[in-house]
Amino acid sequence: MKLDGFGLFVDDMGAMIRFYRDILGFEIKEAEDTSNVYLIKDGTLFLLYGRKDFETMTKRKYEYVKGLNGHFELALYVDTYEEVDKAFAVAVSKGAEPVLEPTTEPWGQRTCYIADPEGNLIEIGSFNKPFER
Repeated sequence: MKLDGFGLFVDDMGAMIRFYRDILGFEIKEAEDTSNVYLIKDGTLFLLYGRKDFETMTKRKYEYVKGLNGHFELALYVDTYEEVDKAFAVAVSKGAEPVLEPTTEPWGQRTCYIADPEGNLIEIGSFNKPFER
């Protein structure tokens, strides 16, 4: 099996679309009242799926954490330390919740954390060089 992508089960689709589109710059074309956002971001499938729709589809109820949660992080990369600082400042100025201000870690990565409207953690980081796998 190969990793195809990842998805978030969301409660308030409109707020999540506005966050990922308007604050983080994801190209989302669906209307804010949609139940399913399916897009490719940098070659990776990214999905926003309405919680109620997923529960209806699977015929099950699920538990959802409220507030900041530490289940996973979504990691975004920028090429320079300066871009980390700028991306953090722009995201917070547009309404992202700051979690960790830009910090240079002992292993050489400059990193910061913000949270989306439903408390999912997003890291913005750089090793001060262009992205490479």
